[in-house]
Amino acid sequence: MDRVKKRVGYQDKDERRGTCKGEGIAVAVLDTGIAAHPDFKGRIMAFADFVNGRKVLYDDSGHGTHVAGILAGDGRMSKGILSGMAPGACICALKVLDEKGEGDVDHILRGMYWTMEHAGKFGIRVVNISAGAKRGLDEEKEEKLLEAVEVLWDMGLTVVVSAGNYGPEEGTVAVPGTSRKVITVGALKEGKELGCSGNGPTGECVVKPDLVAPGYQIISCNNVSPKIRKPYTVKSGSSMATPVVSGAVAALLSKYPDMSNVEVKLRLRETCERIPGKLSGTGWGMLRVDRLLEYK
Repeated sequence: MDRVKKRVGYQDKDERRGTCKGEGIAVAVLDTGIAAHPDFKGRIMAFADFVNGRKVLYDDSGHGTHVAGILAGDGRMSKGILSGMAPGACICALKVLDEKGEGDVDHILRGMYWTMEHAGKFGIRVVNISAGAKRGLDEEKEEKLLEAVEVLWDMGLTVVVSAGNYGPEEGTVAVPGTSRKVITVGALKEGKELGCSGNGPTGECVVKPDLVAPGYQIISCNNVSPKIRKPYTVKSGSSMATPVVSGAVAALLSKYPDMSNVEVKLRLRETCERIPGKLSGTGWGMLRVDRLLEYK
């Protein structure tokens, strides 16, 4: 995570005005669950399992734990070196994907409905969805997913969604990242290449993703268990780039708590670094956290 922070222009607290580590901000993470990793100690506010109905924290894939670590791990198992983007943020972990990282649309929708119902109770300001279906999804299911993410957006939540890994050909952004309202994130490789990240435009000729962030060879929290003793592991994809942006948004909201989700989106657009020579696939450009958080 330290390399990611340097690449997106993250600054240390002493270099920034005020506090902006995500304190006071809760993020709903819709994924494969979450492990009771030490890097989340005291900050997992809620857990709901819409796949197997279990009550105790678990992650039978490891994907959700890795995503949550990028977003909000505090790095204590690495003495702070591998902390996430917003190490003070709290997490509501919603298991909507199975052990293979695959998801039934009904499970994902139930996670969204839970978020709608509990956003006020837990102070949820950001929703991270590192999942999506490729083009060809049943039209009715697609409409339900798009409607649900847009309801979350209309509630005032900043919804950040993966562009998927079906690219980089045109028209490959995953649903619900095709929504006009939500913030859709693509993954950038070293050398500022898109790799397999989903690329627009959408069927409605909307440019997507909105922005890109580092998403390849990202070190983050591992699914710690008695059988898995390594606290960190490496994963790649737009799933990893999405929490980089979600964490940056949580940091921004902890510094400017009165910002609306529309203002967050505009500020991201204004502060991204344009990528020369890239005519499509990078939207507004690459996330720059230093510009995002600078005094305005």
